[in-house]
Amino acid sequence: MKRLIARFALLFAVAGVASCGGGGDSGFGGAGPGSNSGWVPGSYLQSGTFFARCAAPRSGINPATGQSYPDIRGTATDENNFLRSYSNETYLWYSEITDRDPALYATPQYFDLLKTTATTPSGSPRDKFHFTYPSDEWFRLSQSGVSYGYGAEWVLLRTTPPREAVVAYTQPGSPAVAPGAMLARGARILSVDGVDLANGSDVDTLNGGLFPSASGESHDFVVQDLGSQTTRNITMVSTNITSTPVQNVSVIPTAAGDVGYILFNDHIATAEQGLIDAVNQLNASSIVDLVLDLRYNGGGYLDIASEFSYMIAGPGPTAGRIFELLQFNDKNPSTNPVTGQPLAPIPFHTRTQGFGGPPGVQLPTLNLTRVFVLSGPNTCSASESIVNSLRGVDLEVIQIGSTTCGKPYGFYPTDNCGTTYFTIQFRGVNEKNFGDYPDGFSPSNTPGSAGVSLPGCSVADDFSHSLGDPLEARLAAALQYRDTQTCPAASGLGQPGLAKIRPGESPEFTDGLLNKSPWLQNRIIRQ
Repeated sequence: MKRLIARFALLFAVAGVASCGGGGDSGFGGAGPGSNSGWVPGSYLQSGTFFARCAAPRSGINPATGQSYPDIRGTATDENNFLRSYSNETYLWYSEITDRDPALYATPQYFDLLKTTATTPSGSPRDKFHFTYPSDEWFRLSQSGVSYGYGAEWVLLRTTPPREAVVAYTQPGSPAVAPGAMLARGARILSVDGVDLANGSDVDTLNGGLFPSASGESHDFVVQDLGSQTTRNITMVSTNITSTPVQNVSVIPTAAGDVGYILFNDHIATAEQGLIDAVNQLNASSIVDLVLDLRYNGGGYLDIASEFSYMIAGPGPTAGRIFELLQFNDKNPSTNPVTGQPLAPIPFHTRTQGFGGPPGVQLPTLNLTRVFVLSGPNTCSASESIVNSLRGVDLEVIQIGSTTCGKPYGFYPTDNCGTTYFTIQFRGVNEKNFGDYPDGFSPSNTPGSAGVSLPGCSVADDFSHSLGDPLEARLAAALQYRDTQTCPAASGLGQPGLAKIRPGESPEFTDGLLNKSPWLQNRIIRQ
């Protein structure tokens, strides 16, 4: 399959809508006139038999391990045999893979076939998270958490002509907010390096400018700021961007008590201290409710999600309870097939795990009995774990926004012969043994196809107000629901991951795709 990169290569296309968080080539390649693999349908050797037998062995030191590469001379069929056996051993739905002769396919295309074709209740593919990455690129990305860009997160409201892209939010101190650019939420991108974004045919230039592949690239944009009738030209130079994961922490006074607001965008290492600081700030104001904005949070470290869930709920409902238990396929009911360790649940962490500071420091708590979660199709994985795990200990979760992405699954990145493979190996369940939300979570009044229903309101994203502004549609709906238990007219998307304009709808109020690195769109387990 085509590798998944932060701009994901074909986000903008002449035709066809890019999907969120997975996908790839479905064609076959490298088929020969016959098989010399010794393939016997339904019969598998251990994956270790074929591990590191490479058509093009690497030499030198593997930066991920600090040791020499284990590669020896082999064939593409050996690489496919490894994938075939490894999938049979660890893939969550291994029994739903059609067994095919590994000698008849090129390696990337063969991996694409090693997954279920089953669908969710909504008709979406059950496994839409199957992808590969060049191992050296994945190592650099996963170690640093840094990506190339300008510090503006684009939302793609429409990926086919007439295309639309707006600024969702920006990173402090980045080129996007520097003098000469000064981008803010809601600004529209009209052209990139002279190519019309709406209808231009040069999609390589569009993708290359919006999603630079290196630091130091200079690109020209025509933008239209929110509320402006005129356009302006800006030039931005890409640089290494590190996310500021916790932003816009504020307190909203109301007649029924102060309400805290936190924009939480990424479960990365630096989020640990950011969330602690946010909770301490809100505790100082004695808030009585919390609005947690996860609309752009694609996931990351599960330990961060566990820490924050504990900080929201406090020790009362979480003591001795499960935050999340990883469940593997039925061949591995009690042992992790990747690590070989006995399965043990992830608790609600009461102390720091040492991401950005010393481990073992007691975490502050808000001790709330409910939380309002602002969500969208980019709310995924570890963010959904917060929702599911708090519900598992009977905290009331009220959802305002659109259906989440539906990813109760995860995997261990697996390198073989220079390619890192991501195949679904486990699902996460909460204290009540629930983890069945492949179509996401949906507010109860969501129109059309929806996921697991939660109390709350279906509200489309509002790019006409800043995040944290009490007049922003989702935050305003949360405050309304808190006071009256009523919702505005339903407007959010029912199916996750769609980038489209609904008929008759103002584009300022349309959900879209936010494009982050796979590092920030998954459940990440620290080994």
